[in-house]
Amino acid sequence: MADLLIVDDDMDVADLLGEALEHRGHDIRIARDGEEGLRELSIRIPDLVLLDVEMPVLGGPEMAYQMFIRDLGLESIPIVLLSGVVDLENVAARVGTPYFLGKPYSLNALFSLCERALAERTPPRPVVGKSC
Repeated sequence: MADLLIVDDDMDVADLLGEALEHRGHDIRIARDGEEGLRELSIRIPDLVLLDVEMPVLGGPEMAYQMFIRDLGLESIPIVLLSGVVDLENVAARVGTPYFLGKPYSLNALFSLCERALAERTPPRPVVGKSC
């Protein structure tokens, strides 16, 4: 179906999401932080990135910002933000993605949002003048 990159420092969560999405026919790669996520992007560009917000080394919004400035097609990859941060809607607006889910969320909600993001393929449009 689609090539998905999951970037989350909680490996239990990443593995669970990976298994669930793999059972739905997707190819899955997992990175444990934004730096590792960027390395994975340099190997192969996925159809969709599922991105945690708060991670050590390089957080989700910072990884998204790096995707924008590196260009090379990375800026056109739809991003789904997944997080338990209180202001997730605000973070998603700064990153410029319409796709976000607050934790805890159901797998059905995640599947639905991923299907929507893959169908629409809306790339992030970061807010100008604000850093991620």
